[in-house]
Amino acid sequence: MKLTRIALGIALGMAANGCAHAVIPTGTTTVKIVAFNDFHGQIESPGTFRLTGASSPATPVGGVDWLAGYIAKYRAENPTTTVVSAGDLIGATPLISALFHDEPTIETMNMTGLEFNAVGNHEFDEGKEELERMQKGGCHPTDPNSCKGAEAGAPVNDEGEFAGADFKFLAANVEETATGKTIFPPYAIKHYGKVRVGFIGMTLKETPTIVTPTGVAGLQFKDEAATVNALIPKLKARGVEAIVVLVHQGGTVPTAQNASTMNSCSGDLEGTPLKPIVHALDDAVDLVISGHTHQAYNCLIANQAGRLIPVTSANSIGRILTDIDLSVDNKTGHVLAVSAQNVLVDRADATVTPDAAIKSVVDGYRALATPIANRVIGSISASLTRDSTGAGESTLGDVIADAQLEATRNPGFGDAAAAFMNPGGIRANLSYASSPAGEGDGKVTYGEAFTVQPFGNSLVTLTLTGAQIHTLLEQQFTGCTEGYPAGAPATGQPFNRILQVSAGFSYEWKEKGTACDNVDPASIKINGVTVDPAASYRVTVNNFMADGGDQLYVLTQGSDRLGGAQDIDALEAYLTAHSPVAPGARDRIGLAP
Repeated sequence: MKLTRIALGIALGMAANGCAHAVIPTGTTTVKIVAFNDFHGQIESPGTFRLTGASSPATPVGGVDWLAGYIAKYRAENPTTTVVSAGDLIGATPLISALFHDEPTIETMNMTGLEFNAVGNHEFDEGKEELERMQKGGCHPTDPNSCKGAEAGAPVNDEGEFAGADFKFLAANVEETATGKTIFPPYAIKHYGKVRVGFIGMTLKETPTIVTPTGVAGLQFKDEAATVNALIPKLKARGVEAIVVLVHQGGTVPTAQNASTMNSCSGDLEGTPLKPIVHALDDAVDLVISGHTHQAYNCLIANQAGRLIPVTSANSIGRILTDIDLSVDNKTGHVLAVSAQNVLVDRADATVTPDAAIKSVVDGYRALATPIANRVIGSISASLTRDSTGAGESTLGDVIADAQLEATRNPGFGDAAAAFMNPGGIRANLSYASSPAGEGDGKVTYGEAFTVQPFGNSLVTLTLTGAQIHTLLEQQFTGCTEGYPAGAPATGQPFNRILQVSAGFSYEWKEKGTACDNVDPASIKINGVTVDPAASYRVTVNNFMADGGDQLYVLTQGSDRLGGAQDIDALEAYLTAHSPVAPGARDRIGLAP
């Protein structure tokens, strides 16, 4: 039986919506795909996940040993199973992975049976060469904390070193500028008996705007849909009719994230970056597995031909995985139906057996990291959180900016008058309550501080004019592209990114509907004195921002740069010197009347 693309679309839509009555012809192969995204090195359980509303019970979830247990269960039910990730497998990781340059994540994912990982933006946090080491193996060139796998009980290569990934990184839209060649394969083809399935993997084209520029130097990031569509003829020439796209770009749904909503598609991803990508995809694409936005959804979105295709995402950090079945015609190779279901990685599920060998490796790395993680570095008088005022200021943001100013204020260390911190670099709250390590209420461990700032950024102090400081503040807001270089997004920020500022710096803003006109220059003050547009000021930022990260391009114009300590070291020194540290007052950024 030969189905037209219209008939295929009907079958896809019925299956993806959970209809049990889609008629699938005989002579098919059911390919199971187990997908997740934005794992971020959470090899231990990240905690709990709500079952329904905010007051509902929460169940313990995740952990790579449990993720492996679920995958093993699916494989036992269907040997034709492939495990895939839609990016950010590594980067912005907890200390148990980051301390060892994410080698623990790669090693345990090898043991789990991951086969394909589309690169995400965080895969580039330490640059192309380090990402290539993740694939090929070998020790880090300078850090002695690398190649500890043998001590932790992980599989290593013949030399006793980190063996690299058994799975493939895919990077269809990431090319070397000099050669035009992709840094990793653009796609992979897997054979399931008579059936072939093509997996195309890529990251979001805006990756250079959210990664330290040195991490993506010499690389170009192409349009996602155009890249996919250009690969379709190549896949078809190799006999592939079933095509899956793994893309590290996503959408958001206007519903609370919990187990009762994880298979919904509320809002239809309208107004999100992912929907236009799907709309532009060639009709040959049968399924899109997405990520980046840390959302759980299970959608049907129209492609270029108007046919609805399944689009999924599995939240983040190993809390959810997506169980997908592709029914593929053995004769034609076409996908006849797709069923997809987001599943909670429930650590209380009696039908799942966590992988004991993987748990042993995680335990081994925990034993190596614990003395460092549990070291108390200071104390706080109350929780410091990322919760912000209407103006965008948080108590934790205030403290981090103060720490960075203090680290660079003295002569010879920067002579800084102010410090700015990007909100996206603050990854967690500092809780007053004791952690499971038992250090006691109010005490802050190195591990907790590292979770707040896991990127290992260094501080940079540079000179800006008062006018450039004004431009920096305007570049926080959508629509302002003043000073943007050629090739930068023409719309400015995708959303407002309100920088956290140090004590003594203050200003007011109000969105006026006119680009680059939200901040009154007269309100910008340092120690109570209005900033002079023509005068020069020393300011401190992290190296991600200094190189134009988060589209703060005016910072690349800063002169007389001086490198400083790592951001985590500045925070540790501040906590040590000022404990107990009280929450910031959140009175530095105001809303103009």
